[in-house]
Amino acid sequence: MQPHHIRNVLLTEEQIRQRVGDLVREMAGSCRGDNVVLIGILRGSFMFLADLVRALYRQGVRPRIDFMTLESYGAGLVSTGAVRVTKDLGLDVTGAEVLVVDDILDTGRTLSFARQHLLALGARAVRTCVLLDKPARRVAPFHADQVGFTIEDRFVVGYGLDYDSHYRELPYIACVTLLDSAGV
Repeated sequence: MQPHHIRNVLLTEEQIRQRVGDLVREMAGSCRGDNVVLIGILRGSFMFLADLVRALYRQGVRPRIDFMTLESYGAGLVSTGAVRVTKDLGLDVTGAEVLVVDDILDTGRTLSFARQHLLALGARAVRTCVLLDKPARRVAPFHADQVGFTIEDRFVVGYGLDYDSHYRELPYIACVTLLDSAGV
């Protein structure tokens, strides 16, 4: 791991909590069917999905929940460009209204891949909800149905997002600053 600092809180815990509430109010009506499945893209979405599900419960929404693990980053700061499934669903999504929840929409490759994969598994419809959208990095033409925050092209951690498996536990989102060889 390169030497780095976690600086500049970009989104506070309170800002995230408020926006999650707004997103739930926006999506609650479309999540009321009898065959609704929320799918979290692991590992980064786990905190966001948990907060969404608890808030949806308070709105009377009772979806089935599952997870997929898709990888395109490995241990680096830059996507490899190839998406692969390392853990597939355990639930049958045939005929389901699926909402895919992810931490960040960056290049667009992961969510584009996830949508096509879920449709191939028989989902009736696949919508997406992301906490962060980073449009400056988009290489695949993809737009999330619901977005928490749009951010500039920065590498961020916290609230589930990591840098080489570190910092997921932070209750806020902050920028990673790499240090030069002099440690500055």
